[in-house]
Amino acid sequence: MNLLQTLARRLRPAQGIDDTRWVVLDVESSGLNVTTDRLLAIAAIAVHTDGKNLRVALGDSFEVVLRNDVRVADKSNILLHGIGGGAQRHGVEPSVALQDFERYIGKSPLIAFHAAFDQATILRGFDAAVGRRPPNVWMELEPLAAVRHPKVKARSLDEWMAQMNITCAVRHQAAADTLATAELLLKLWSAALRELRGDAGFAAVKRLADHRKWLAS
Repeated sequence: MNLLQTLARRLRPAQGIDDTRWVVLDVESSGLNVTTDRLLAIAAIAVHTDGKNLRVALGDSFEVVLRNDVRVADKSNILLHGIGGGAQRHGVEPSVALQDFERYIGKSPLIAFHAAFDQATILRGFDAAVGRRPPNVWMELEPLAAVRHPKVKARSLDEWMAQMNITCAVRHQAAADTLATAELLLKLWSAALRELRGDAGFAAVKRLADHRKWLAS
């Protein structure tokens, strides 16, 4: 295998990835400890791409509140995410909710802001309720913001929303946060596309995000 073939093989999208449909998601949980706190809700929306253009597909979305039977003690957290005890007790059985989510995402790569938390929370839920983990590839969105604004020191989603003039009617609710995250991706896309020099497949975008994350570490 010559050098060009080797490089082409490395740049080829990972097998099994749907490179035309990316899924942006957000979760709500009972707290910020990924080893003990419970997954309460998942919201997701698809972003369709032709390799150069991105389009948020409002009709291609997912939202679920998972059933939790434990006593809800942290009222301050409920005020934050808005999912009260009644909504939690009448939510969807976790195994059903997560398998529905798995069918929804299919082979799409997954994108989130501070993705490590969302990924750990969702995978822990799958471990407990389903007994397996979906193999989808994840990408952290925050490092892409540095492509467009390398000197900005913003870190939180709120800070980047303010920087990019994105409004969100209800923060810390999964569906609204997901839509805000998708809008942030769209606003960052033109700068990312220039950096990618035309190779806008998910594998290339993820490499760019991972590289920016490494530079910032």
